[in-house]
Amino acid sequence: MCDVPAAGHGGRYVSLMPAARRYNGAMSIASACVPVPPLTGLAPVIDATTRILVLGSFPGAASLAAGQYYAHPRNLLWPILSHLTGEDLAGLPYDERLPRLLAHGIGLWDVLGACERTGSLDSAIRAPAANDFARLRERCPLLATIGFNGKTAGKFAPQFAAAGYRTVLLPSTSPAYAAMPFAQKLAAWQQLIT
Repeated sequence: MCDVPAAGHGGRYVSLMPAARRYNGAMSIASACVPVPPLTGLAPVIDATTRILVLGSFPGAASLAAGQYYAHPRNLLWPILSHLTGEDLAGLPYDERLPRLLAHGIGLWDVLGACERTGSLDSAIRAPAANDFARLRERCPLLATIGFNGKTAGKFAPQFAAAGYRTVLLPSTSPAYAAMPFAQKLAAWQQLIT
């Protein structure tokens, strides 16, 4: 990791994966430092009738680019929520999904409001800043259950449990977590609504 920015450049820098180069048959490793601008997450999808809140870690690159939660076409959140609600949310345009999701008492947000990250993997998150949950009970007085989409988000479960919420740790819907088949993920996500 580069601790000092290159001359003439402000901001923070991180090391890219070393690039292997061949010189006269010998292998050498060169690494480059590039600036990583801070990223800001998406606004919460909640209202006064939200009873269940699904918290992810931080939006992936596809979601940030689209300005939409779970925008990657292989992310399984929308198909899973479609099964849980009995409504084809995945088949709706994004702008129609959100009010329908809220009509089922389900909201979306992330545990992190900002971070530095190259790519979409949670393991690449640096300088994480948690969202401000101080007014959550005021904004969502009916909120009882918080589901954590994946292990990174799940690290925040104890603080929500201590605040009196029912917490549910859920397998990640990310395409990066393909080890668990859809049917198993869906079965685990059922506990969110039971």
